[in-house]
Amino acid sequence: MEPNAASQPAPGRGRRILRWALSSVVVAVIFAGVLPRVADVSEVWATVRAMTGLELATATAVAAWNLYSYWLVQVSVLPGLRLHQAAVATQSSTALANTVPAGAAVGVGLVYAIYGSWGFPRSAVTLSLLLSGIWNNFAKVSMPVAALALLAIQGDATAALVGAALAGVGALVVALAGFGLALRNDRLARGMGTAAQRALSPVRARLRPRPVSDWGEGAVRFRAQTIGLLRRRGAALTTATAVSHLSLYLVLVVALRHVGVSEAEVSAAEALGAFAFVRLVSALPVTPGGLGVVELGLTAALVVAGGDQELVVAGVLVYRALTYLLPIPLGALTYLWWRRTTGPAPVPEAPVA
Repeated sequence: MEPNAASQPAPGRGRRILRWALSSVVVAVIFAGVLPRVADVSEVWATVRAMTGLELATATAVAAWNLYSYWLVQVSVLPGLRLHQAAVATQSSTALANTVPAGAAVGVGLVYAIYGSWGFPRSAVTLSLLLSGIWNNFAKVSMPVAALALLAIQGDATAALVGAALAGVGALVVALAGFGLALRNDRLARGMGTAAQRALSPVRARLRPRPVSDWGEGAVRFRAQTIGLLRRRGAALTTATAVSHLSLYLVLVVALRHVGVSEAEVSAAEALGAFAFVRLVSALPVTPGGLGVVELGLTAALVVAGGDQELVVAGVLVYRALTYLLPIPLGALTYLWWRRTTGPAPVPEAPVA
């Protein structure tokens, strides 16, 4: 270390502070300024408090199944991974993603540290994260199409959902085409990897001045490993990913019904449309875990669909309490369990593709 290194500011600290400040402003504006104008806060809390013990128990059970479904995705794509290991890695990284700006990237680094402490090769972990991420995005862009189809059958398709569905179709086609080309043969994979390296190397050189590996050969290795894994686990990965997304949607529907939003006000298909649209919007990392953005987006979409404002806000807040807040203390517990049983380990930075 250079003598004055300790006195110099950490790289990117200013950007992190600015990101944190902007996220805090967005959250504060939405929860303190926008949502109270949409619904009467006292009526919203009265609705939440009026939920019965059975309603709370069933909603919590569905939320627990939703968490379990995430673990199944990781087990399906990382050979040798046990369910409790997937639970520890998934919940610990999710807690980071939900509390820290750009926490998803830090969470990926934590996943590498946890899996590495159990002996999983870095290459296998990288492949599992890439494939689960790709399948997750495939599901996100496919859901607006499914929602549009259901609403079209019912005659309730809206212009906003049509636009979201078309965007989803376009993104899905581009993603599938790129993924298919990368897997078609070694020559195409090498060419795509080399092109990506040429395009991004100047940026990487400024951010991280160190030799850049041969992305072309890396793409060829990725192709071979991906084809082998998908042959063995492709069906399981696809099924687990679909179940995971539908389970999250089910939590929303149960929360809405338990606070009194009926099928006549907001149908299951309309709830799916709102859910799918917000999943696309929240893919942008504006706030940790989409805090505020998801609540506002769901509220707007469900109210437009015909839901009572106070009931919709109550249902959305219950949904987010179960899917955003609940994983944070669970993740803290799984992280502490890992540190206690495995021992502290440095959290490596997530590799930049």
